[in-house]
Formats: sequence, C-alpha cells, structure tokens
Amino acid sequence: MITSRRFIAGLAAALAVALALLAAAVGRSDSTPVGQLPAGPVSTTITKPGQLVAVALPHAGRGSGLVWRIARGYSSAVVREISEADVGTSVVLVFKVVGRGNTSLVFALTRGDASSKAVKSATYKIRSA
Repeated sequence: MITSRRFIAGLAAALAVALALLAAAVGRSDSTPVGQLPAGPVSTTITKPGQLVAVALPHAGRGSGLVWRIARGYSSAVVREISEADVGTSVVLVFKVVGRGNTSLVFALTRGDASSKAVKSATYKIRSA
C-alpha cells in the first residue's frame, strides 16, 4: 500500500514538472523574435556553479510602452532564471549558475512583446569554471 502511494505521488510530481516545462516552452515561443540589435554595453562575469548572477536593467520611461526582453537564447545547462522583480528604477533578473561553460544573456528593449525592433540592447557574458 505504501509503495503504491509513493509511486502515485512520484508520478504526480513528474507530471507536474512536465507540465511546467511545457508551459515555459510555450510561453517563450509566443514572443516575436527580436531582429538586429543596436550596439550596447557588454559585461562579463566569471563565476562557478551554485552561485547567483543578478542583472539590473533600467526601467523605460512610464508610458513609453518599452519593455526589456531576452533577445537571444542562452544555455540552460549553464544558467537558469530563478527570479525577476522591479526594484527601484530597475528590472532585476536573477539567474542561478547550474553548470560549467560559457553563455550570453542578451537583452533588447522593444515596444512591447510583439515588436521585433530593438531600441537598446545589453549583453551579459557568463563564464562558469
């Protein structure tokens, strides 16, 4: 009886994780791809697995309709986004370093999620040793 309950609980947990991953993939695929990026600042962080990396992007002016978006794919084998919040005059994204390797977090400031034209860009290179 106990083994059956554990099996069912494990199956339910696996199903919940699979649904969450599917929802995340669908959410990412709905955004319009960002085209060419204007030149922007590039920062490099050298870190190691288990550490956190925070990225702070300045808020666009109120009523401008501009939003920061992740403009290019990054390696989820190196970093995973764990949090996003408005903090003062910035949008702060926190990533956990989960593996060794290199990846870049490339952000674009666009007119909403449906625009493919970037007004500004910022790149954060992550090197995990």
